[in-house]
Amino acid sequence: MSGTVSYHAGLSAEESVARHYQARGLTVAARRWRGKAGEIDLILRDGEGLIFVEVKKSRDFARAAERLTHRQMTRVMTAALEFVGGEPRGQLTDMRFDVALVNGQGAVEILENAFTA
Repeated sequence: MSGTVSYHAGLSAEESVARHYQARGLTVAARRWRGKAGEIDLILRDGEGLIFVEVKKSRDFARAAERLTHRQMTRVMTAALEFVGGEPRGQLTDMRFDVALVNGQGAVEILENAFTA
């Protein structure tokens, strides 16, 4: 897949995931938020808490899940700590780290609290 095609496929996957969360009543706080530690694909508000989402797209859910590395999880967690620094409760903010898998047909599967496993 060329870089441009991959980029647009990633944007499309992130949009699908955002719509999935919005249908559940959550609000998108940020898309592709970039801090010193790196980028977070989606940040959602769940009441006073936040959900940090890493989006992975591939032909099928299993391949998408395999694309998540320990290094990426560490980057997202570090960037999340930077993001909550600007929140009223700071690091006391309730946080959850999800992985959103998107398959080749555009279906979405959410793995809640994926980083704690």
